[in-house]
Amino acid sequence: MPPTVRALVALLYATAAATVVVELVNWAYAPEQGFGLAVRTGWALLRSFGFLILVWHVRRGRAGARPLGLILAVTTVFAVGRLIVPRSGVPPLPGAVGFALLTALCVAVVVLLYRAPAVGAHLVRHPSRLVIDRRGIGWQEGVPRRPPVAAWTLTARVAAFTYPALMTVPALFALGHGGLDRLPLVLGWLVFAVAVGNVLLPIAIFLMRDRAWARVSLVVVTLVVVLVDLPLCYVLLGLDGLVRDGGPLLVAAAVTLWGVARSRTAASAPVPAPRTEAPMPDTVR
Repeated sequence: MPPTVRALVALLYATAAATVVVELVNWAYAPEQGFGLAVRTGWALLRSFGFLILVWHVRRGRAGARPLGLILAVTTVFAVGRLIVPRSGVPPLPGAVGFALLTALCVAVVVLLYRAPAVGAHLVRHPSRLVIDRRGIGWQEGVPRRPPVAAWTLTARVAAFTYPALMTVPALFALGHGGLDRLPLVLGWLVFAVAVGNVLLPIAIFLMRDRAWARVSLVVVTLVVVLVDLPLCYVLLGLDGLVRDGGPLLVAAAVTLWGVARSRTAASAPVPAPRTEAPMPDTVR
């Protein structure tokens, strides 16, 4: 790997470790260590494994590492930030310092992924697939036969797949803090999150094939998710839950819509015609 890629891998390990440390510090200084904080802290800690998965993709030069890194960095900052800020008062100094350090690490990860030429040249490989040929059965890089999709299409696809998780976490939080009268609404919220995940699967498949209807469907699903999730956050969790749990989903939805818009622009851009040279005169030949 080039030195810049090795530096990115080291930065990802540091970010994963910083995520764990900041969450443990926040847990230690939290005035209320109840079920809700445990759910949100556990979800934030899972992001440390996400950064380790990102390391695996970077080491193998996968093209999907960029959108995965962008979504991980953005949602990690929001997920950790909502836990640092208490319901009243100011955040503890160790938690604020750790959050500032983690934010700087996430920004550095995004900059290296999208601005470093050596990293861009390294992240060009495709996932391997099982191949049967005269030599036997083995794995090799599955180069797609159709033209490569735009990078923003991958970003929109990865961002959309975060919807079910971003809805499940506040639903579980509401499940632990609500009474039996709220149980049908919370269960409906969880069922809706599962349904959204199932609907996104075929949309994501055809989105990678650059189908116009898949882009439109993704926009419609995103708007429905926002219109359903944000009111539920407010009704079941109050204004605090709307900010803490609705904010990350709103950011993921914005990234998805921006990715769809950018991918549509790239798809509609005219392809320049190949240049042909005029035949040279006989005197020059």
